[in-house]
Amino acid sequence: MNTNPAGTFAHANPPSEKMSPAHMLVLMLGDLLAAGSFGVFANSGPVLVGIAMLAVGLALIIIGAAGLGRRMLPSSALGMNGISGGAYPARLEGQLDPNLSRWMWLVKWFLAIPHYIVLAFLGLAFVVVTVAAGVVILFTGRYPASLFQFAVGVMRWNWRVAFYANGVLGTDHYPPFTLAHADYPATFDVAYPEKLSHWRVLVKSWLLALPHLIIVGVLAGSIWRSSTEGGTNGISLLGVLVFITAVILLFTGVYRLGLFNLIMGINRWVYRTVTYVALMSDNYPPFRLDQGPREPPASSGNSG
Repeated sequence: MNTNPAGTFAHANPPSEKMSPAHMLVLMLGDLLAAGSFGVFANSGPVLVGIAMLAVGLALIIIGAAGLGRRMLPSSALGMNGISGGAYPARLEGQLDPNLSRWMWLVKWFLAIPHYIVLAFLGLAFVVVTVAAGVVILFTGRYPASLFQFAVGVMRWNWRVAFYANGVLGTDHYPPFTLAHADYPATFDVAYPEKLSHWRVLVKSWLLALPHLIIVGVLAGSIWRSSTEGGTNGISLLGVLVFITAVILLFTGVYRLGLFNLIMGINRWVYRTVTYVALMSDNYPPFRLDQGPREPPASSGNSG
């Protein structure tokens, strides 16, 4: 992945990758209808009305997500092979800002509220898209490309917000409101799988991934929930490390490199696991904490 002279990760944001406001509105309307249908069921409302709201809502979510994903370029089109820099198809990287403000982390959670609101809509759509993709994979062995790019975009957006606000505190640059690639110090991508196992889709999200889910729950469970749902539940090792980092930054103005590398390693483990659980790869995530700002080279022995 190329970097500019200042050391930040530079991605041009091609015109074809601009988000479609119309498709985003369709997706959000679908979210509202789907969520509203559960209210109808919970209040013993007309069953047919609830079913109709749910069906239309899910359809609008898929249409909106596919439209958004269709406008995005895959990693190969941007000259980035999702596996070349490391053996695992998911690539998570982040460049630490050397001139972080001592105090800004105190208000980043507030500044990021608009992102949390959007991510709440995108998070629901992400779940719907994953289930829909699972059905398609079961019968065809392929993840629909437009839905895949949307799912990667949601994770990319989530990672930028986490890097800025609550998962790393690695930059003071405000995250862009886009699913697409952008010139931002936190980057995420997943290589598109040409073929996926038909049967594995039935078991990998809950059974095969269980060891990783347990580890991720201990390492960063509350951080992942807070960055996707806009609230915080409980505490995690990652949360403790980020808090310690913030206190040190407040009093010294320095982000300890050792803590940054460890925090990046935990986030990398989390996002690899989510990639696998979300049916975006059949490559089993490695049981290893790959620390540092960049993905390790393939020679380091990432397992697939």
